[in-house]
Amino acid sequence: MTHAQNAPDSSPANPKALYGGTSSRRITVRDIAAAKARGEKWPMLTAYDAMTASVFDEAGIPVLLVGDSMGNCHLGYESTVPVTLDEIAVLSAAVVRGSKRALVVADLPFGTYQEGPVQALRSATRLVKETGVGAIKLEGGERSAEQIRLLVDAGIPVMAHIGLTPQSVNAFGGYPVQGRGEEAAQQLLRDAKAVQDAGAFSVVLELVPAELAAEVTRTLHIPTVGIGAGPHCDAQVLVWTDMAGMTSGRVPRFVKQYADVRASLTDAARAFGADVTAGAYPAEAHSFH
Repeated sequence: MTHAQNAPDSSPANPKALYGGTSSRRITVRDIAAAKARGEKWPMLTAYDAMTASVFDEAGIPVLLVGDSMGNCHLGYESTVPVTLDEIAVLSAAVVRGSKRALVVADLPFGTYQEGPVQALRSATRLVKETGVGAIKLEGGERSAEQIRLLVDAGIPVMAHIGLTPQSVNAFGGYPVQGRGEEAAQQLLRDAKAVQDAGAFSVVLELVPAELAAEVTRTLHIPTVGIGAGPHCDAQVLVWTDMAGMTSGRVPRFVKQYADVRASLTDAARAFGADVTAGAYPAEAHSFH
């Protein structure tokens, strides 16, 4: 093999790529569909405030999810169930203001779409009008197909969410892996096809066996977004506090921690406290005369 063949590819990155692309405009659902067509994988992270959103946006993360996971990691709830539409709206607007390029997707929280399509449209319309998000996410497969269809017909892009749906934690009795066994696997496939047929532009697969997620990804023409669903999905999403090591205690098996932000922040707070109690802060450099 020649030196030229060994050399890394020095050609410019695809300007249309979701991650690493050079386009400065907002990413849209058309860009998401194009990435699926060319076989491009892409990352997604949650965000709940303008400052964190600006960091992830600058890092090139193409899709930011204002997830109802804020209940657990931002608002101090024990689950996502108590999160309200008002809370989602305030934080979604902050994430939109803090980002320039990323497609911002907002969750519809529990109790804001289960009554039926009309309630879902009312809730989604409020989020789109008041916050500026580019898409809505809601949980459920076949049971949520009519809600998805009405939102899409009204011009609101929808990201679906099947497999483990955290808003159903009380019905599941916890957070078990979904789709194990032939009957459960067939139901998940039906759910995936139902949300695609209803017009969803992508679908989150949560806590699903990797083999089943791979089959769903091959079957659908819309992108799959995995979380605890193996490596074969078109995209991967993590809760940012898990990814960055902010979460205390145990994290799910599927999480890879890329930093220890909690330890760094703890060290900084302790150093500040020590300086104040010792009279070392503020020093002359931090004072006005």
